[in-house]
Amino acid sequence: MTSHAPDRLGSPGSPPPPDRRSPVWAALRQLLLRLHFYAGILVAPFIAVAALSGLLYAYAPDLEQALYSDQLRVAPGDSALPLQEQVDTAVAAHPEATLNAVRPGTAPDESTRVLLDAEGLPESYRLAVFVDPYTGELLGDTTSYGSSGALPVRSWLSEFHRHLHLGDIGRLYSELAASWLWVVGLGGIVLWTARRRRTRRLRRTLLPEPSATGRNRTMSWHGSLGIWALVGLLVLSATGLTWSRFAGANVTEVRNALGWTTPALSAPAASGHGDHGGHDEHGGRGAAGPEVDLDAVLESLRAAGLDGPLEISVPAEEGAPFTAQETSRAWPVQQDSAAVDATSGEVVEQLRFDDYPLMAKMSSWGIAFHMGLLFGLPNQLLLTAVGLSVLLLVFWGYRMWWLRRPTRDTAFSVGRPLAPRGTWRGLPWWCLALVAAAAVGVGLFLPVFGVSLLAFLVVDAALGLRRGRTRPEAVPRP
Repeated sequence: MTSHAPDRLGSPGSPPPPDRRSPVWAALRQLLLRLHFYAGILVAPFIAVAALSGLLYAYAPDLEQALYSDQLRVAPGDSALPLQEQVDTAVAAHPEATLNAVRPGTAPDESTRVLLDAEGLPESYRLAVFVDPYTGELLGDTTSYGSSGALPVRSWLSEFHRHLHLGDIGRLYSELAASWLWVVGLGGIVLWTARRRRTRRLRRTLLPEPSATGRNRTMSWHGSLGIWALVGLLVLSATGLTWSRFAGANVTEVRNALGWTTPALSAPAASGHGDHGGHDEHGGRGAAGPEVDLDAVLESLRAAGLDGPLEISVPAEEGAPFTAQETSRAWPVQQDSAAVDATSGEVVEQLRFDDYPLMAKMSSWGIAFHMGLLFGLPNQLLLTAVGLSVLLLVFWGYRMWWLRRPTRDTAFSVGRPLAPRGTWRGLPWWCLALVAAAAVGVGLFLPVFGVSLLAFLVVDAALGLRRGRTRPEAVPRP
């Protein structure tokens, strides 16, 4: 919500100096300023909620480790029981459920997690049963969400960040925030850098102006912080849109058309559990009877080089292979997968993350970064910095809005946009056509953005009619 004030000190409500560049840029600047104002005022609350809930989710893995340490951690022993025996113990304790997959521990103090399909669980949830690999003791059970294996506290925070626990209606909030975040960010940077470029001093663009006062001081902090936070905002916006309800479908179509999809094994997938934003249904296990046990499958996978944390999915149908996927999203990302023949126990197909197309790798890295998993604590701290920056930018934007209110009016009033209504009339027809085409194109690709932009235009027109303005305000001369 960048507002503009003179480069030199002036009163908080002083108008910006005239732009002496081309009339086209002057009109575009006024149009961008008005869009930035309305987006900041009306969309900022949704962006702030997404930032705050995202901050909580970034530390969910650490909270999960602390709250469920009795199930996740064990006292290391001399030798572990066979994996198949551990799984059989968990399955026997829940005869109402069906075996879906198993996650063997990789560290000496990690428990074995057996994942079961059970009736009554929400979509993308499975029952997780924890087994001590040294004693075979059952350590407890709880729900597990998605391919990330999120336990209840992390899955609750994930859904809170994604849709505020309001279902599909709630998903609109996060899509609205992600759709406008890049627009507000890029628009603010264009306005701020164009303003500061006149000073020919890089410091006044990147750092706050120490001598500024009033609204100018607030704007100085708002603009300079926006510069530093821009890259993080764009990454979060792009990765957030891939999980969105409407824009996400369009992103998938584009990826399919350009060959940017994530490759998969040709063997039938044993389960399709979504991640932080994935909600694919998972099927129940069939009464398959593989001739090899899970110990032989695990041995073949380790011999094939899948040495990271694994989820091994059991065959859904007789004759189908076991499938396994590495689950580590930390750098360097381990996402290799393989299929193991259920009769011979041999690896019959492998898919290495190193062989993924570049865009598929970038998608995986971006999702891991968005979840705070890619670089561990540094990733979490960076997300914290970006999230706090968003909250500060929203606060300073509203403060500038408040400081621009008419102070002589005894009635309650708030600041109005610096750019007058009807600025689009100052654009030549060809430029207006380009702006309209760009707005329609982006609106079709990002439907929530398009509908909300149309709503802004309707609100702006309604306010103009209410104030009895039959003619647009004059556009300041460039």
